[in-house]
Amino acid sequence: MDNYGDLHINYFMQLKIIQAGGGLVLNEQNELLLIFRRGSWDLPKGKVDPNETIEACAMREVEEETGVGHLTLIDFLGITNHQYFDPYLKEEVIKESHWYTMSVKGVPALIPQTEEDITDIKWVPLSDVNALIADSFASIKKIIGLFFLKQPQ
Repeated sequence: MDNYGDLHINYFMQLKIIQAGGGLVLNEQNELLLIFRRGSWDLPKGKVDPNETIEACAMREVEEETGVGHLTLIDFLGITNHQYFDPYLKEEVIKESHWYTMSVKGVPALIPQTEEDITDIKWVPLSDVNALIADSFASIKKIIGLFFLKQPQ
């Protein structure tokens, strides 16, 4: 490996990894829950609290960010990583998000968590999801793509 590759790997190995959990939630109308945060469509997710499982974190974060409770955890979907500047730690970090598929009965009302810069939330028919996420983060496109691969045809 060249020196650039070695430096690149060493740089990422020095970054703190923040564990997070998030959810891809389907309602009884087979619509996916999407949130609008900081200029793009996203999925609810957040950092794991001390002594909390990643599954419990994912369900808590969905409820906090969207107001949707009484979730049923269905399955582990996958892991994404993205780098960002954490304003609380005041350093670059890697967020390792563990994603789960979830379901909810009915079509619950949605309440955006404005403290997390969420300005819109909607239940989106699966046929409309890809158009909405065209400008989303690569990690969000990746996990939604995996979600669609696992959906029954």
